[in-house]
Amino acid sequence: MRPVDARPAAMHDGREDGQVGVLVIGYLLVSLLVVTVVLAVSSVYIEHKKLLSAADGAALSAADDYSIDVGGSGSGGGAATPPLPALQDSGVEASAAAYLAATGAGSRFAQLTVDPATGAPDGRTARVVLTAVVRPPLVSVLVPDGIPIVARADARAELTR
Repeated sequence: MRPVDARPAAMHDGREDGQVGVLVIGYLLVSLLVVTVVLAVSSVYIEHKKLLSAADGAALSAADDYSIDVGGSGSGGGAATPPLPALQDSGVEASAAAYLAATGAGSRFAQLTVDPATGAPDGRTARVVLTAVVRPPLVSVLVPDGIPIVARADARAELTR
């Protein structure tokens, strides 16, 4: 007859103690990294939407600040051309800057500037291009200068009866 072993068959010899702890720490680090990345991307996305809203408002303000181009009579005895709104590049830039100053956008965005691409490309459309810098939380150590964002908005000046 064989002697009965007092240890249960499912017992292990202790060589794998602590392995689950390493896995848990690894998964926690990966989870923290994912949360940090999602937080940073969300922050940049939200700031871009805010900048786009400011650009929309500035473009609408600039499109409302037009002069009227009366035009001349048509050639060949035709009907006179209707008056059209006319925008100039300098007027669009000035209107956009005035709108941003009036709404306090400079205090809401870091390094907010009106891009040189701002203007009136066809004389009737106000194009406003704004640039700013976003400093996302938790990753500002990795990108100390911030992440530049650009927002472009167009608004068309129309005369209606």
